[in-house]
Amino acid sequence: MTREHVDHGDIVRFAQDRVNLPRDNANMYRAQARRLRERLDGYLSENPDFTLRRIQLSGSLAKGTALRSLNDIDLACYISGADTPHEVADLLEYLAGRLRTAFPNFSPDQVKPQTYSVTVSFRGTGLDVDVVPILYDGDPQWYGRLVSQDDGSFLETSIPLHLEFIDRRKKAQEQHFSQVVRLVKFWAGRLKDELPGFRFKSFMIEMILSHLCGKRLDLSDYPEALQHFFTYVASTDMREKIFFTDYYPSSAVRSFFDPVQIVDPVNEKNNVAALYTDAEADAIVEAALEAGDAIDAALGAPTKQETVYYWRKVFGPSFQI
Repeated sequence: MTREHVDHGDIVRFAQDRVNLPRDNANMYRAQARRLRERLDGYLSENPDFTLRRIQLSGSLAKGTALRSLNDIDLACYISGADTPHEVADLLEYLAGRLRTAFPNFSPDQVKPQTYSVTVSFRGTGLDVDVVPILYDGDPQWYGRLVSQDDGSFLETSIPLHLEFIDRRKKAQEQHFSQVVRLVKFWAGRLKDELPGFRFKSFMIEMILSHLCGKRLDLSDYPEALQHFFTYVASTDMREKIFFTDYYPSSAVRSFFDPVQIVDPVNEKNNVAALYTDAEADAIVEAALEAGDAIDAALGAPTKQETVYYWRKVFGPSFQI
């Protein structure tokens, strides 16, 4: 094996140029979300009976794993009150109405209910913010019932604890955890564009890498880290049960009968991969096998041209050095 033509530093430069959300963009998006949250917080302080209790940045921007292709951001909105609807469609209309009240300068078309969220559009930046409601009953750790973006069901979760979970992994391997997550997400995103029906949601990627980190995998060498990720997916056939004990003991984890089992790190009753079929899992395994083989070939290729050819099998034609 050789790294004469493409090494860790080349992957770093590729990530900076093609994969990662630029720092200036990330700061701009966070500032936009912060202004929305601050305006809402100000309104809440003046209207204590208002049923919106907290608005929390979530998703990849909050975790520091956003890709350059990011075009919207996620906010979780905690709602409480006796008059709060519990049917998803009614809840979304209710949330949209409260957001319009809190932001009277927004025109009606800037606050639109979607299937499982409410989209707030900012005309100045062209940025869309997807506000997802969480039914909240006062839990001190901010557990509530989130409207799932997968199927619209209600799931018990805590956004602050989710962010804390990821932050703990980021601190254990500064820069590297987030970067490897972004690289794998970029790979999965390319396959979603190229293969009809291919599914591999970002949260599952984060959980698999968190699991590998728990097994002391060093992510500081990106070609090796990527190879370990793909090898794990292929060798386990995506059928190894993954769970964590940050917020519950292993004895609390229930039995699941789904083909893929990745347990929510803040809710032992929730399998985040429950909707994945055997065929969808097999497609992920096949893609991981191909990516792993391509990295092996790239690391052993005798010429730069051949090395780049194999890395493009992983990252697509945008891979350049």
